[in-house]
Order: sequence, then C-alpha cells, then structure tokens
Amino acid sequence: MSEAVSTTTALDKTRLHVALLVLYLGKAETRDKICRAIQYGSKFISQGKAGTAQNVDKSTSLARKVFRLLKSVNEIQALLTPASKSTPLPLVLLGRIKSCLIATFLGLDQIVWLGRSGIYKNKERTDQIAKISLYCWMAGTFCTFIIELYPPASAVKGKGD
Repeated sequence: MSEAVSTTTALDKTRLHVALLVLYLGKAETRDKICRAIQYGSKFISQGKAGTAQNVDKSTSLARKVFRLLKSVNEIQALLTPASKSTPLPLVLLGRIKSCLIATFLGLDQIVWLGRSGIYKNKERTDQIAKISLYCWMAGTFCTFIIELYPPASAVKGKGD
C-alpha cells in the first residue's frame, strides 16, 4: 500500500512540475530568453561566418522582436507609477529617463522589425531607426547600471560614517 501512495505522490509532483513548466513557458519573456540563448549560441558558433549557424542567429533575432510587441507599455506604466517618498529625487529622475529611453527603444525596435520583415519598405530609414533604437537601448542600459549602483554605494557610504 505504501508503494501506491509514493507513486501517487511522485505522479502528483510530476504533474506539479509540468504545470509550473507550462506556466513558465507561457510567458513571452521566457520564450524570448530561450530564443536569446539560441540566438547568442548560434552567433558564437558561427563566429560571423556565413552558414547555418549565422542563418539561425539572424532568423532568431528577427523572431525575438515579436515577443517585444507592446512591451513599451510596461515602461509607460513605470513612468505613471508614483515613486516612493524615500527615493532620492536624482534616482527618481534617472529612473524616469531610463523608462523613456527603453520605451523609445522598444517602440522603434518594432519599426525596425517591420522593415526587416519586409512590411516597411524603406531600408535606409529602417537602418537609421535601428541606429537610434540602439542608442536609446545603450543609454537606458547605462541609466539602469547607475540606478543599480546606488544601493551598494549608499550602504558603503553609511558604513564609513
């Protein structure tokens, strides 16, 4: 009888794990992360040389853009959310700037996707927008880096006082 109980328990655990996996894979961000791993893995394998791995890299890069459709809404929501009263004003402003830059990147990235998929036909304009989009992403990432440096820096400063 104890074997039947442990088998049921194992089956229940398996069902739970599968349900969690389905829930995890149901999120677009998770699928984007899996595609990113495939994209960068094939980029590493191809080493910039033409072939199957480079084709996988390029097609996966294009496919990942679909997962970012309307993701700029998350950044707009962050802009509309009031900041904590305890957060220093420079940090609040930097966070707002970061949200604006990332929202712009995500919006422009959708135009780039339209151009690279052949829906938007102006290649020169698509390339310009791709460059602006990249600059917005880099600046937004730099803002994130600065924001994330603040808590450790303030902790070190507090210990020195």
